[in-house]
Amino acid sequence: MNVINKDRKEINQEYFTGERPLFHEEHISVHDTIFAEGESPLKECSDIELKNSMFQWKYPLWYSKNVTAKDCTWFEMARAGVWYSSNLDIKNAVIEAPKNFRRCRELALTNVCLPNAAETLWSCDGVLLEHVTAKGDYFAMNSRNIKIKDFQLVGNYSFDGAVNVEIHNAKMMSKDAFWNSENVTVYDSFISGEYLGWNAKNLTLVNCTIESLQGMCYIENLVMKNCKLLHTTLAFEYSTVDVEIQGKVDSVMNPAGGIIRADEIGELILEEDKVNPAKTEIVCPKCAQDSQNMCA
Repeated sequence: MNVINKDRKEINQEYFTGERPLFHEEHISVHDTIFAEGESPLKECSDIELKNSMFQWKYPLWYSKNVTAKDCTWFEMARAGVWYSSNLDIKNAVIEAPKNFRRCRELALTNVCLPNAAETLWSCDGVLLEHVTAKGDYFAMNSRNIKIKDFQLVGNYSFDGAVNVEIHNAKMMSKDAFWNSENVTVYDSFISGEYLGWNAKNLTLVNCTIESLQGMCYIENLVMKNCKLLHTTLAFEYSTVDVEIQGKVDSVMNPAGGIIRADEIGELILEEDKVNPAKTEIVCPKCAQDSQNMCA
């Protein structure tokens, strides 16, 4: 991903303080170094290799490009750490600082822990996440072209406005996840959170287990394949759907159209003054007794 120049200056076991100590540096390798109190230590840098180093203060990497960072640590005060930067490869990191990664392009995070990920990964383009854990609200707002594998998130309002997202093997406890998103596909994952996916377009869930109050509503083109809905109520309101549910759905309310396949629906609500029931095909061998005439 990154192009690294072999003819580089090496910096080892240094302790930097003050503002912009390595401002506009190029072609450097930084090992076992601490960037202590002082803003923007690596601002406008390019072709930078970081190993076993620590950031303890604000804005460490702004307007930088072609950066690799291995076994590095961002402490809590290294907030707003990586903004407006491109071609970044970060491995084996603990990033305690919030509000990280804004308006970055071509960003890869591998084996990264983000215990304070509030307002992190905003408006980025070209993101790869693998073996990443995060805790914090508003993760990945308005980012696009994202691929994720082996991901854990605890935090509400995630992926709001995200576009072109592919997720594999995730565990997400996240209310209001995927709101206003477009072209999102999630495979082999667990998601728990109220109001999942509202106002989304082209949301696909494959082999997923979901628990949600009023989940998957107001969606244009919701596709679900071989999914389970545990204690999920008032689902699919005003959504166009093509869904296949294994097991029981506690309740379904006013889908806008499409097809719903489920083993059991506890309560089926179709209000003719709000939707046209004829636009939705219900394939269900066991529906609530008062809804039998609506089921095939």
